[in-house]
Amino acid sequence: MWTNYHTHTHYCDGKGSFEDFLNKNQVKSIGFSSHAPLPFSSPWAMKKNELVKYLNEINQLKNTETIEIYAGLEVDFIPTLISSSDFDQLDFTIGSIHFVDALPDGQPWEVDGNHALFLKGLETIFNSKHKEVWSRYFELTRKMLAESPPTILGHMDKMKIQNIDNKFFKEDDSWYQDEIKQTIQSIKKSGVIVEVNTRGIYQKKSTSTYPSPWVLELLLASNIPITLNSDAHHPNHLISEFESTALLLHQIGFKKLSILTKGKWKEVNFNQNGINFD
Repeated sequence: MWTNYHTHTHYCDGKGSFEDFLNKNQVKSIGFSSHAPLPFSSPWAMKKNELVKYLNEINQLKNTETIEIYAGLEVDFIPTLISSSDFDQLDFTIGSIHFVDALPDGQPWEVDGNHALFLKGLETIFNSKHKEVWSRYFELTRKMLAESPPTILGHMDKMKIQNIDNKFFKEDDSWYQDEIKQTIQSIKKSGVIVEVNTRGIYQKKSTSTYPSPWVLELLLASNIPITLNSDAHHPNHLISEFESTALLLHQIGFKKLSILTKGKWKEVNFNQNGINFD
């Protein structure tokens, strides 16, 4: 059996109800983490007027299900607009960067979705200077960690999906590795847990996890805790690529995963077949 704290239901852009995820019987502890309401229109975030209903439904399930259920949100960090500190009554938060600055019309620029939109922002905001875009992305990550640290850092290098066929850079470029290393220092200082996110692999948008294996090696060297998540937007993806990723983590040298159990975070043993809950 596994755990997963990054799941999206019909309350945002996910498919299926809470029960649909629970009925898979693949996890012993689960956190629901719909995209938090945004202060502007979005096709994938929860509507603000749904938040109370979302939390009430999760809390009702806590009292009726044998599986451990936790209420969370994936919260964007946009300076002066939204951060994890804006939300209470939660068991945990996932802090993610989906937006970097704003387009000329004032619309926040989404960086991990449509590639054409990414190219538009790259040109109009950053004058096609790709190093400045990635540097700003990681600068915002570090700012989030310093000012409003979440419980879990979400898909820390996901914007790499825009670097198709290494068209902008290679991950062994010194400037990119420096950005990662600076960010890891901020992670260590903040005390947050880093998720190992498998969504890019099963979506075939990335050949590796978020973050990349070499980044995971640096996290291990810094003794930073990790948790395994699938960022599932459909019940069928609740534990997608967990077995292969767990094997990778063991090969890198990780011995423990952080899980939320009995209301507290705990580091436990794992292997490619699941987590040791004893």
